[in-house]
Amino acid sequence: MLFLLSPAKSLDYDTPVPPEVPATQPHFEAPRGPSTELIKLLRAKSPLEISELMHLSDKLSALNAARYEAWSAKSTAKNARQAAFAFDGDVYGGLDARSLTPAQLAWAQDHVCILSGLYGLLRPLDRLQPYRLEMGTQLANRHGKDLYAFWGSRIAAHLNERLAADRTPVVVNVASQEYFKSVDQTVLKARVVECVFQEWKGDKYKIVSFFAKRARGLLARWAVQHRAATPKALEKFDLEGYGFDASVSTAERLVFRRKLE
Repeated sequence: MLFLLSPAKSLDYDTPVPPEVPATQPHFEAPRGPSTELIKLLRAKSPLEISELMHLSDKLSALNAARYEAWSAKSTAKNARQAAFAFDGDVYGGLDARSLTPAQLAWAQDHVCILSGLYGLLRPLDRLQPYRLEMGTQLANRHGKDLYAFWGSRIAAHLNERLAADRTPVVVNVASQEYFKSVDQTVLKARVVECVFQEWKGDKYKIVSFFAKRARGLLARWAVQHRAATPKALEKFDLEGYGFDASVSTAERLVFRRKLE
């Protein structure tokens, strides 16, 4: 069973990573690989064009133009850090990779996948160089008008490879729809289970973006800590007050709810 997460816009390259944490190379990173192809397209754009393409401020577009120029076809300890430690924000606050044990990180490496506009798919310990490229970006390329056309069936095909040894392959989607859309479900051979997180607001339950993002990371963390091997096992997820609600769930859509005091 694999868990899919979205990446984060904010990055942390300042907080030290524990020296004992290993690092691996991204699957799609290579001198002639897909990530390098995208970087070449981005390097051809001026900061103004990047600003218009990604709706960024002048400061952020200049920062990312510099990142594209500095990007290397091979990640090293000097120019990159492990993805689960580099990504910042709500999801990764919930995941809290720094507090996981070496054994838990090793399990996460085999069962958690991070979707990425630039890297396609990352494992938690894959080296990540600083970048910004959201999956929904309308970056024209030789495959089509956007990144969905660029990645095509490649992400789903790689997930199939990762799940090939599973008797009943399952993908648990705790990514946003923007990112999960990059997984071609006509190619994916696994059952997809979606997790939904709702808060009691006013007189009904609803999805609150900030809380839902953190909850996605929390569920991935719980799964890592408990080595969850089936969707059924996820029904016991109970971090930070969430509980499984069978009355509004289905086999393909697990709903977790909570009431904050």
